[in-house]
Amino acid sequence: MTIAKLLDIKYPILQGGMAWIAEAGLAAAVSRGGGLGLIAAGSADVDYVRAQVRRARELTDRPFGVNVMLMNPSAGDILAMLCEEKVAVVTTGAGNPGKYVPDLKEAGVKVIPVVSNVALAVRLVRAGVDALIAEGQEGGGHIGELTTMALVPQVCDAVEVPVIAAGGIADGRGIAAAFMLGASGVQVGTRFLSATECIVSQPYKDRILKAKDSDTVVTGRPTGHPVRVLKNKFSKEALALEKKDDISFEEYEEFLSGTLRAAVVDGDADHGSLMSGQIAGLVKKEQPAAEIISEMFGEALEIYERRGKELSW
Repeated sequence: MTIAKLLDIKYPILQGGMAWIAEAGLAAAVSRGGGLGLIAAGSADVDYVRAQVRRARELTDRPFGVNVMLMNPSAGDILAMLCEEKVAVVTTGAGNPGKYVPDLKEAGVKVIPVVSNVALAVRLVRAGVDALIAEGQEGGGHIGELTTMALVPQVCDAVEVPVIAAGGIADGRGIAAAFMLGASGVQVGTRFLSATECIVSQPYKDRILKAKDSDTVVTGRPTGHPVRVLKNKFSKEALALEKKDDISFEEYEEFLSGTLRAAVVDGDADHGSLMSGQIAGLVKKEQPAAEIISEMFGEALEIYERRGKELSW
């Protein structure tokens, strides 16, 4: 079954579940544009996520989903609420959602975890998930170690459910490449930071639009959950702290606390955590989410038609 048919969407594209950024407005705009918008639960509580779900339903009658970070202490309660609300799709990150799958499936919720290696992918398919998001380390935010080019085909070979490629995809070329690797769809995050419906602060958005190919770096390795961000004063200080032998885990966590909110909400582009994928250098303009989607798939179709004629060995 194709991703579009599985999720009842026009285009096989999911918008990334970006904490503090992916709220009801952006999710609804992506869903209206033919993709699957996602609300990010992040570190929020049940009441916030429920309110976002209900707000999204006021903004669109198209399917949308919720991304749940399993490291959130409220993850179990949030997932129980999503079963009650009968959201169309739940994606998960930062952990193994296996114990939650039976309840979600019983409630009619499609379950699509993010995976960064083949072993977890196989385990989750055995648990009954509907599809997988194979995310390479080119992506923004929390990342694994394998690249998209290496990870996606190996996951596709190992499982029989649809695989969605993520990490380093921002235009039609990325979509075409993902399908050539065996993926059935794509997940895109950084490109949607430039959407007119995205609530991210303007200084954050401007940094994305001005980014070059070498402007990201990975922080947070001491926590066990590395995060890719744009280079700024925050990332420089974070990397300097990581090199100190005498800094404790608690001290490092305290330094990181609140830095994403500072970037997204307060507009502090110097001392905030500007999560971004390596593909930011391709993001050059603000435009509506629906336009981003149609433009990307138009480019992909053109590539298939042009290159198909060129490949004649």
